[in-house]
Parts: sequence; C-alpha cells; structure tokens
Amino acid sequence: MKNRVIKLPKAVAITAFSCVGGKKESEGPLARGFDFTSKDDYFGQSSWEKAETAMQKRSLRTLLDKRDIRPGDVDIALGGDLCNQITGTGFAYRDYSIPFVGMYGACSTMALTMATAACMVSCGLTENAVAGASSHFCTAERQFRTPLDYGGKRTPTAQWTVTGAANVFIEPQGKGPFITRVCFGRIVDLGVKDANNMGAAMAPAAARTLVDYFTHSGRNPGDYDAIYTGDLGTVGTELLKQLMIKENIPLYNHIDCGTVIYDMKGQNVPAGASGCGCSGCVLAADILPRMIKGEMKRILFMATGALLSTTTTMQKESIPSIAHLVEIVADKGDV
Repeated sequence: MKNRVIKLPKAVAITAFSCVGGKKESEGPLARGFDFTSKDDYFGQSSWEKAETAMQKRSLRTLLDKRDIRPGDVDIALGGDLCNQITGTGFAYRDYSIPFVGMYGACSTMALTMATAACMVSCGLTENAVAGASSHFCTAERQFRTPLDYGGKRTPTAQWTVTGAANVFIEPQGKGPFITRVCFGRIVDLGVKDANNMGAAMAPAAARTLVDYFTHSGRNPGDYDAIYTGDLGTVGTELLKQLMIKENIPLYNHIDCGTVIYDMKGQNVPAGASGCGCSGCVLAADILPRMIKGEMKRILFMATGALLSTTTTMQKESIPSIAHLVEIVADKGDV
C-alpha cells in the first residue's frame, strides 16, 4: 500500500482563527472561546438558511479582522456546510471577491478544507488560504430528518447539530500553531442504515483513518497530548475505542468534540453533538487557544462525516462515512 500520510514539504502556520455560535453554544462550557454568539438562532435573519449564511459571513469577517487582511488579499477560500449544494457557504462568499472552492465532506468538512488548504500553501500553489465550515441545527434537521415544526421525537442515539461557523487562516510563515501532516480518509461502510445513529456509522471510518495514519507515519497515540475526533458523540466514541483495541492501538488520550462543546446533562444532549461546525468551533474556541498557551504541544485533529442524503435514506441505502485528519503542533521545533 502507498504511504497514506502526506508529510507537508514545509509546515504551514495557522495565523488566525475564528468561530461564531448560536444560543445553545452560548450556554455551553466553551462559550467564552467563541468570538460571537447569537441570542437566538436566526442571527437577525428571516430564515434558518439565511441565518447560516450570516453566521458564516460573521466568522469570515472576524477572521480577516484578526489577521488584519483585506478580502482582496486572500488567495483562495475553501469551505462548506450541510445544506444542499452548500448554499450557506456559497451565499456567504458571493459578496466577497475571493476565489472560492466549495467542499462537501458532511461533518468531516472542517478537517477536509484544512488539509487541502495546508497542502496548497505548503507546496507554494497559494500564498495563503482560508479554510472553514459551518452547520446549523435547524437547517440540518430540515435537510436530513424532519422540519422542527413536525415535533418529531429524538432517539437516544441522535446527536445535536451544532449551530456554528469556524474558519482558520493558513500561511507559509507565522507563530503557529502549525499543520505538519495530513491524512485523507477512505470511505468505509459497515452497513449502518439508521440516520439517527451517525456515531455508529462514522466510528469505523475514524478507526480506518487512525490505523492508516499510525501505520504510515511511524507515530503512535502516545506521541500526542490529545487525539480529537469531530463528532462521534457518546455512541461513536465508545465504538471507536473498541475498534482501536481490536487493532492493538488503544486510545487513552482521545477526546471527541461532540462530547465537550455542550454540557451533556445540563443541556439535554445525551448522545452529544455533531455537524460541520462542531469540530471547527471546538478547534477555534478551545484547542488552538490551548496550544498557543502551551497547554498542548502536539495533537491530531480528525473530523468524521456521514455521506448520506434523504434520498438514499428513503431508498434504504446504508451510510458510507469518511474521516480526514491533520496533525497540528504548537511549535516548529515539534515538527
């Protein structure tokens, strides 16, 4: 098998990052790390879809302000969301004269855009890049399950889609943190058909990418302060640990973003969180700030995605899934 891990020719720096969240996120344990949270999930708009676009634009403006750069100086932006034809992100960028690449990896989109942007910047194809993703609880419910007006009851395995948008700015030089390696995932499908149990569908893909990464990088879990997955929630987290034990690679330092962005009991999200914005917001609100403070030196950041649609679900298709991974270090000396 070819080497599954891409070691970047030159480590690239994350020189700015931002995240915006909704009302539920403002009540969670990571609320202080957000740049902005809305008092309601409409963000002053007339529909949830428009709210997601407004949320994306707010995150992008915040990112550019933090980096003190104009839109016209951005070489390329990569982004996506969960809406049909990634309209939330596309509409957000239509007001900016920035070359744009829309990407869809379901809930793996944040790691997908980061990994792709890092490769482009490291190889000198672009001088800089924006990488981001967003999700919105209400747009996702309408898209993949049933409109909230139906009042459908949630199953114990269902996860709560994060209302959030996150972006990072990537450049060849900077104070860091730095992206050093990436591993694009392979599609894995073990036959799970329950659209209300994404954790079970995505856990095998997460395990596949981790096994590929450790096999081909020469690393092991003990080399990292933490191994973050995007949004497996409680069900997927337990399954991932079981799968990795079978591979003789136990995970003692695993943290799932879907289990930390909310107060699991206090906010009534028994199976945890999900959505493109889940891993992105945890990255920007908690992980990167902790790395800058020196609390963590080296981490793996991997987001997982369930590649289904309402059409395939109604056709009783199973749920193929994927997981993309980036290695992030606090200092170039740790490369």
